[in-house]
Amino acid sequence: MDGVLRHRGGVLERLLHYEEDEPVVVRIAQTASENVLFGARARTETAARYGIERMRFALGVDDDLSAFHRRFANDRLIGSSVRKRPWLRVGRRPEPWEALAWAVCEQLIEYERAARIERRIIARLGRRQVGGEGWGDGLRDLPTPEALARTAPALLQSFDLAGNRALTLVHAAKEVARGRIDLKSADHEHGWKRLRKIPGIGAWTVEMLALCGQARHDQLPAGDVGLLKLVGRSLSGGDPRARAQEHEVREFFAGYGEWAGLAAVHMGGL
Repeated sequence: MDGVLRHRGGVLERLLHYEEDEPVVVRIAQTASENVLFGARARTETAARYGIERMRFALGVDDDLSAFHRRFANDRLIGSSVRKRPWLRVGRRPEPWEALAWAVCEQLIEYERAARIERRIIARLGRRQVGGEGWGDGLRDLPTPEALARTAPALLQSFDLAGNRALTLVHAAKEVARGRIDLKSADHEHGWKRLRKIPGIGAWTVEMLALCGQARHDQLPAGDVGLLKLVGRSLSGGDPRARAQEHEVREFFAGYGEWAGLAAVHMGGL
């Protein structure tokens, strides 16, 4: 709904950037035999390979979930889903910066409204593919951290982003752009600690980054409204109005351990 991924004629198209300024357009299609085909076009082979790598990550096609399937195929809550939908993956973003930026935009509001804000940010500040000889013409990519770091919070507010979240997004962009936070570092926890020092970034935002931008299946966005409602209904015996507390969500999923995030997807909470 944010408009960065296009589906046309059974083919997914996405514009990405290698080293911030070299555009690469990736196309993905699934064959009748369920193979997934990736193709990319860029000025260099290195950029094209990078684009394919990031979209393979986003779609989770290389994830080995066999241990998860063996462990939870007969689970009382998610066993049926695991058996029927072994292909199910966490919906990821190809770049961790994208996962972080959009998590900030999506704090405490319904996704449809957040997606409208995200589309406005992309339309005004994002990068656009032109002259692609039919590959990705009109596609857009998110603005770089550097671009958002230079953006006045008032402009983001004009897109309907709340004032405090606009400040948070610009602050986070500055930290990433200046290299003080490395979202691609293998030491995820170090980056999370630095992010939590930014006003407006709490557990949910960091956990969304971890799950959807860094492939951390062990991270559970326990403050997510969908999970609060899901666990609330379960604990109340089916009351659709009930909402759990964040600590109750964590306790509910504790048994799934390093797979808690994926378990929440199978349960329909994310």
